[in-house]
Amino acid sequence: MYMVYEFEGRTEKEAIDRAAEELGLQKNDFDVEILETQRSGLFKKGFVKIQVHTNLPERSAEADDDEEEEAVVRPSDRGRQMSQPVFGEPEPKNEFEKLMTDFVEGLIERMGYSGKVTILFREEHKIGLKIDSEHSSILIGKKGKNLDALQLLANIYAGRQGREDMRVILDSENYRIRREESLVRLAYTVADRVRENRGSILLEPMNPFDRRLIHTTLNDIADVETKSEGEGLYKQVRVYYRGMR
Repeated sequence: MYMVYEFEGRTEKEAIDRAAEELGLQKNDFDVEILETQRSGLFKKGFVKIQVHTNLPERSAEADDDEEEEAVVRPSDRGRQMSQPVFGEPEPKNEFEKLMTDFVEGLIERMGYSGKVTILFREEHKIGLKIDSEHSSILIGKKGKNLDALQLLANIYAGRQGREDMRVILDSENYRIRREESLVRLAYTVADRVRENRGSILLEPMNPFDRRLIHTTLNDIADVETKSEGEGLYKQVRVYYRGMR
């Protein structure tokens, strides 16, 4: 079942640690969206508010002895496995991977384009798919919205195959990396403008990953704060000068 929770902490790390502890999950078992950041000052404490999205069930407090023993003995091994994606084996290795590559290729074909889908990386609860196509610019779309839509459909399909625990990431032409670099530059540029005019700037609607990148990039700038505004998947980030009314 897909669940959403909110947590707060003095820092992003503290909020994420609190979420992991209270939900009984590993940090890589859930996605984190930063809703608001505020640095500490003379008359107010700093805090970070996050929203946690997960397809995994909460750990039962009445787990049997075998499960408890595994949770105690193996978390470090599990964390290393999840934090180190496996690259270099692009062909599907099992039925689920074959289903996913065929599904995405089918989506592209129904859109009227051709493309080859291979495995980009593997993690315990995450798999990356790479789309190679001469129509990559169309499949990516403006600001990656077509790619995000394809990724959403791929995740829905994975859930219907009984893999609600698996998150699917789609990429093409290294768009995700290039987008990340572009957003970091944007964040610093907007921060400079906000500090100059002592006001605020509302950025374009972004998906949760892009918004988190803006929040995280500007989190260490003392006189700049950020906050997500709006409803739905594509919210906007407001970057504002600390102390403004």
